[in-house]
Amino acid sequence: MKTKDSETVDEDDAGPAYGRGTGVPDPVDVHVGGRIRTRRLLIGMNQEALAQALGLTFQQVQKYEGGANRVSASRLSQIAEILGVPIAYFFLGLETDPAGSSDIRDPLIRERMQRPETIELIRAYYAVTDPEVRRQFLSMVRTVAQASDETAA
Repeated sequence: MKTKDSETVDEDDAGPAYGRGTGVPDPVDVHVGGRIRTRRLLIGMNQEALAQALGLTFQQVQKYEGGANRVSASRLSQIAEILGVPIAYFFLGLETDPAGSSDIRDPLIRERMQRPETIELIRAYYAVTDPEVRRQFLSMVRTVAQASDETAA
């Protein structure tokens, strides 16, 4: 065993499964990037507009959103301000197990929430100004989903 940066590392250990030098982004960086993308799409902003507001290229925004590049704290603060959310928004849904490794709850739900049609549906739903019409629409969607589940069973 040897010590590296105040942590004990087993010499037989092949190293981290993700992070710098592995070619695999850290799951937390992927989660934060996904939340940036989701929020950007929810407010109807494209990557170019976010990049311009940050003084970056749209390729850099793509890297942030994919988790390939880690977002610094100061940059995350800028992004939060531009997107109109608190910094904590980017960490919602992120859980940490007792050993300290990151675990994103139910990746299938997360993936579905980031699909363009899901985001478009949410934007359209909130564009309906009449709360009663929104309630009726939600009721209709639930009914269709329930009928679909019963047909599949």
